[in-house]
Amino acid sequence: MSERIFRFAPSPNGHLHLGHALSALLNRQAADRFGGRLLLRLEDIDQTRCTPDLEREMLEDLSWLGITFDGPVWRQSERFAAYGTALDRLQSIGLVYRGYLTRAEIKAHVARLESETGRAWPRDPDGAPHYPGDASVLPPDEINSRWTNAAPFALRLDMKAALDQISGPLVWMEASAEGADLANTRPAPIAADPSIWGDVVLARKDTPTSYHLSVVVDDAAQQITDVVRGRDLYAATSVHRLLQDLLGYPAPVYCHHRLILGPDGTKLSKSAGDTSLRALRAAGMNLSGLMRRIGLA
Repeated sequence: MSERIFRFAPSPNGHLHLGHALSALLNRQAADRFGGRLLLRLEDIDQTRCTPDLEREMLEDLSWLGITFDGPVWRQSERFAAYGTALDRLQSIGLVYRGYLTRAEIKAHVARLESETGRAWPRDPDGAPHYPGDASVLPPDEINSRWTNAAPFALRLDMKAALDQISGPLVWMEASAEGADLANTRPAPIAADPSIWGDVVLARKDTPTSYHLSVVVDDAAQQITDVVRGRDLYAATSVHRLLQDLLGYPAPVYCHHRLILGPDGTKLSKSAGDTSLRALRAAGMNLSGLMRRIGLA
């Protein structure tokens, strides 16, 4: 059997919190159980919010957790050329188009349609309305003007055209256990439905890639066999499976683990400073206490 390769891929745009600790530790446990490798990838595309200081502090937190990685650190900010190559491939088969509508224009258009028709406009799992298309909102001369004047735009995947490229059912393999217990579970197929996302963004005028595109390209480049990540990314796997098929990439086995929730029942975010590892360490929490708090004791 080929070597099992896992990865932990945080963004250094804030401090790691309890949820990151759970994910990193589960990945390390699984890699150890399979005799495999765990790689560290930093999703630092946003060079404004992702800073060297935050990266250094993130690495300090991972060291405090006792987590080691099996290979050099990958930084997405150093891989823009690879994402551009993948984007070019999708453009060459007619699956990418420019969208000039702003978020405010989309919101206003959708609100007007819902008011006029009394029907809800489709929204993606994150609650954002599906892209309505420039031609349904803007007159042709305005679209031409934005093109001519190099207005801000997003490069979007034509979802209908992309799905027409897929023959047969689109599925991913999902493991139901976590961490070391992954070795005792058999993954089951899950039907993917990328259409629920509409025409997703693959890149922008000022940003050469999106999360969806970069994560798929990097998982393939690093030969990741197992993706262990939070349940909040479960629905995004449908888009990732579609892009993998379109680009001819192999599909990893996925495991979407439980989330650590805050007192209000919502998932943690980096802005919740009281649950950051650095804040908890400063308050006197030790590693065994943290393990109990995240349910890994």
